[in-house]
Amino acid sequence: MTILVTGATGKLGSKIVEKLLQTVPAGELAVSVRNPAKAEHLRALGVDVRHGDFDQPDTLDQAFAGVDRLLIISADGDNETRIRQHNDAVAAAARAKVGFIAYTSVTNAQESSLMLAPVHQATEQAILATGIPYSFLRNNWYLENELSTIQAVQAGAPWVTSAGSGKVGWATQEDYAAAAAAVLPTGHENTTYELSGPLLTQDELAAAVGTVLGKEVTVQHVDDDTYAEIMKSAGLPEFLLPMLVGIQQGIREGQLEIAHSDFEQLLGRPVTPVVEALRQLVAQ
Repeated sequence: MTILVTGATGKLGSKIVEKLLQTVPAGELAVSVRNPAKAEHLRALGVDVRHGDFDQPDTLDQAFAGVDRLLIISADGDNETRIRQHNDAVAAAARAKVGFIAYTSVTNAQESSLMLAPVHQATEQAILATGIPYSFLRNNWYLENELSTIQAVQAGAPWVTSAGSGKVGWATQEDYAAAAAAVLPTGHENTTYELSGPLLTQDELAAAVGTVLGKEVTVQHVDDDTYAEIMKSAGLPEFLLPMLVGIQQGIREGQLEIAHSDFEQLLGRPVTPVVEALRQLVAQ
């Protein structure tokens, strides 16, 4: 049997491969990466390192050849680019007659109006259209996404948000990786898992950050325009601002407020408590 993970040198992908190597022989694991040189450490362990670039669809046929179980990790970029890349990857998987496709989607993908949701809606539908057995791993939000805000708080800034009282199911990439690694080796055909940590507001997360840092964290609630201006003044690239504001808006509207026990089911344990997870994040 061959299990293949795309994007295996990325932040999430590398963690998933690390988790898989704890239970799967290296000889049964393959990775598809844009730059094979960055995966030499995996090759040294016995992992089959293949060149596969979502922007070069012709590379994917060879990358996916002989693969029994495939994990497509969602790519980065604007929605249009990602939809094209994902469609090409799914088409290549179908041509290669892959036996199972897992995909890192987003919470409540088919009903969500989150600005990132169209990518995942399109990709899930493309996978369903192949008829290949699947598992949709609908990840809520990475705690690591808040690292820049945490660093700003450490430097004395307030916790700035326009998300209001909207709640998010934050969890660590380590936990999301462990869930994916539990699904990939066997079973889980035609399943959808809503993977959300405990639902927290911005104020509750900021309070948890304050506990970890040993200081009171002031939360500054602003409107979307002010949020964009503050992010711009903090040095974030202007092209990112609409996405950042859109995420805040989606949180405010409850698009990530999805509670479910699927995470614990796959992990076989509770999700890492937020204070413990923040301690790990700050220590890094």
